[in-house]
Amino acid sequence: MPDPSAPKLVGQGALELPAQLFTERFHNDLVYEAVRADLLARRRGTASTRDRAAVRGGGAKPWRQKGTGRARIGSIRAPHWTGGGVAFGPTPRDYTVKVNRKARRRALRAALSVHAERGSVWAVDAASFDSPSTKTAAEALDRTGGGRVLVLVGDEESACALSFRNIERVLVLPARQAGVADVIAAAHLVVSEAAIEELASVAGDPKESAVA
Repeated sequence: MPDPSAPKLVGQGALELPAQLFTERFHNDLVYEAVRADLLARRRGTASTRDRAAVRGGGAKPWRQKGTGRARIGSIRAPHWTGGGVAFGPTPRDYTVKVNRKARRRALRAALSVHAERGSVWAVDAASFDSPSTKTAAEALDRTGGGRVLVLVGDEESACALSFRNIERVLVLPARQAGVADVIAAAHLVVSEAAIEELASVAGDPKESAVA
């Protein structure tokens, strides 16, 4: 039997969503560029191979150029020889691409607005988690109906974060670290009140914040 006093998810009808975060028009190209940048930034770029210059040996020409009846060869470390260097192999590189800060903010607002439009935003009272409890968190997620869930919490809500992090198909992130790719990939978005405040600081329009 579920604990009636356990924290439950509340639908977005009972949650006040800031208009500056959840009413952005969807910009397909902008969101694509932001998602692409997020995914590329996660690549380590450490794949490496040795070309013929880096492979040890092969300094002397194995036989003379003419007169042997064999194909001419300059080094036993040529790419088509066993033990030779790799031709056109990968080398360490940086995959990151630049996306302007204003564009990234707008793309994140657009991704959040998609969840608001389809009613897949859920609120959780992080303060009700006195201590980490995976069972309690799993019971709270029953209302979502399944699918990938992104849980965004505030910096000081560690008990809530620890409760959700071991559940299958659930990704828990501090709100300040949420990327456009994470938000778009999730079927449901679970946020705390503190997370919404932090999202406003990283994704909100600075002009609107200044006016407010």
